[in-house]
Amino acid sequence: MSCDHSRKHCSHTDMESVKFVLFGLWIICVCGEVVDKAGGPVPLVIWHGMGDSCCNPLSMGGIKKLVEQQIPGIYVLSLEIGDNIVQDMENSFFLNVNKQVDIACDQLAKDPNLQQGYNSMGFSQGGQFLRAVAQRCPSPPMKNLISVGGQHQGVFGFPRCPGESSRLCDWIRKALNAGAYTKAIQEHLVQAEYWHDPLNEEEYRNGSIFLADINQERGINESYKQNLQALNKFVMVKFLRDSMVEPSDSEWFGFYKPGQDKETITLQESSLYSEDRLGLREMDKAGKLVFLAADGDHLQFSEEWFNEKIVPFLH
Repeated sequence: MSCDHSRKHCSHTDMESVKFVLFGLWIICVCGEVVDKAGGPVPLVIWHGMGDSCCNPLSMGGIKKLVEQQIPGIYVLSLEIGDNIVQDMENSFFLNVNKQVDIACDQLAKDPNLQQGYNSMGFSQGGQFLRAVAQRCPSPPMKNLISVGGQHQGVFGFPRCPGESSRLCDWIRKALNAGAYTKAIQEHLVQAEYWHDPLNEEEYRNGSIFLADINQERGINESYKQNLQALNKFVMVKFLRDSMVEPSDSEWFGFYKPGQDKETITLQESSLYSEDRLGLREMDKAGKLVFLAADGDHLQFSEEWFNEKIVPFLH
């Protein structure tokens, strides 16, 4: 660009050049802002377990605070299924899991902070539920799924449950033993929806309205497989002294060998893996499956263990 300074003005062509340069600087500034935003922490979605709620300071509230301390600036959404904390806790026992997953998917789809993708972390049954979200609701995209004590092959046994009401725990045990796969129990008792009876596999496959579906027990939904395989990492945490989940191998996608309830088999020994109905075999070979162990009872871990083992998957 050339200017005649003695005439105190620039030509039309010179002014166009100035505009072009200024426009270029504006683009650089805007793009810089976009890069900064895109380079920020990946948002995190967490889902609590049975008898818990989104915001209990001794559980999910504490986890949220811990993550925020370890990853400054991160956006953490703790899912609340219901209009308040009480409903959230009650729904963890009594609201059809498929409806809960629909509610969660709707919340994620409407949250502007999650639209570029997010990591997820589910605790106990929340691990299964977030896997259902990954399989059924690919938008916004889930990047890493971390299941902390999630029972991915279900449970067969209910030794104890959290909360202050022993009557409620006793009632759930009796209901499951009496008729876990009856329509009324399946529709209104969450734990029945992932009750997996190895002595009656056909009854389980036909009667389970949640777990049998997301585990592709009655047929193959290719979108479930493709959506799960889109994950970068699927992390599963098993508690080595778990006194609540029976069998605890379910936390690593293992379960009882069909027809009995004594001997367990690993995921890699199961038909789910050999037939690759969920794509887990392919994910395993690609290094997408991560199996972690915690030396404690159900959901019992130290802050140091969490920071060392889990936080790296949240970046």
